[in-house]
Amino acid sequence: MATLNFTPIHASSDVYSIAGKALKLTSAEDVQPYLKELSELEKVTKIDFSGNTIGIDASRELAHYIRDHAAVRDHIVEINFADLYTSRLVDEVVESLCLFLPVFLECPNLSILNLSDNAFGLRTIDSLENYISNAVGLQHLILSNNGMGPFAGERIGKALYQLAQRKIAAGKPLLETFICGRNRLENGSATNLAVGLKAHGAGLKVVKLYQNGIRPRGVATLIKYGLSHNTKLEVLDLQDNTFTTPASLVLAETLPMWKDTLMELNVNDCLLKGPGSDAVIEVFNNNKFEELHTLRLQYNEITQDTLVNHLLPALEHGKLPSLKFLELNGNRFEEDSDPLAALEDVFDGELDELDDLEEVDSEEEEEEEEEEEERLLEIDVEALEKEFAKLQMDELAAELENTHI
Repeated sequence: MATLNFTPIHASSDVYSIAGKALKLTSAEDVQPYLKELSELEKVTKIDFSGNTIGIDASRELAHYIRDHAAVRDHIVEINFADLYTSRLVDEVVESLCLFLPVFLECPNLSILNLSDNAFGLRTIDSLENYISNAVGLQHLILSNNGMGPFAGERIGKALYQLAQRKIAAGKPLLETFICGRNRLENGSATNLAVGLKAHGAGLKVVKLYQNGIRPRGVATLIKYGLSHNTKLEVLDLQDNTFTTPASLVLAETLPMWKDTLMELNVNDCLLKGPGSDAVIEVFNNNKFEELHTLRLQYNEITQDTLVNHLLPALEHGKLPSLKFLELNGNRFEEDSDPLAALEDVFDGELDELDDLEEVDSEEEEEEEEEEEERLLEIDVEALEKEFAKLQMDELAAELENTHI
């Protein structure tokens, strides 16, 4: 499941949890004992049903309970429905979400929603898009390992943009956390996601898009047109997407913007390549990152020269004063070399075990042609924003027409 980076609500009499009990809640009767327990609480600020499985009738009963009981509806801040549909058919999942999500929109204080580890796929995107677009009180959205795919990712990006416009109009804070890892978002979703991320500007503090099969062009698009506008970013996790040199250079151009805010950067398994990793790590030598405590750089073809010329000097000269966790395994360092010994001497935090170093060879890079094809495309972001805004107005007009008496 996705690791959350905001402060969760601590266990208290306001929290109701049956997490991890592997309960099979199918009928309305199945869920009644837990609704009875809920009814004994004067107010409920958090519900955690994660690690169970729920069917349509039980979903309807629970959704109606949340909607009809002010002790829950008016006070709920956090809902954890991760891993809630094991063994359920797609039709059950689709209908269950159609029952829950409109009710969540009626909860005025709902700020944290975790729907990770549920096999949503593309068929749930209509209800998810509608919810995300309208959840003006939501600040932390966690959607990891949901089987989205690039088309669903495109629509989530559009929904994020529309959410930002509605938040601004309602005077609500922008989204702080967006976690959408392991969702096969790929390059096809990158442009819309970039527009959605940009719309939340200085609001976003945590962005995790790990393990999405995004290639260099998509990564560069996300950073240049989206993340570069998230000026208060504290946590960025792009692990196990593919950068190569072009996207690495875009990251290097953007990193200085976050030198006063960034606490954690995870680009493990991103194949930054030699020139790309050199540019990225040079940034840490040229700027002081006061808050950075975790830096994950495994399996990126970082060379011994980069270690000597940029990383060691950054550590020696106090450019990373808060760094406590450093991951460098799987790079092109020479075993038992003086620079590695110097690294262990100068870094007093937790260094991962360097037990899988890549052998340095003299062959030329084999991906030059591929990298040439992966160069960043110019995107007319303003045109996309206007298109999304027009769609939003068209949707609003249709809603008003349907409610006209």
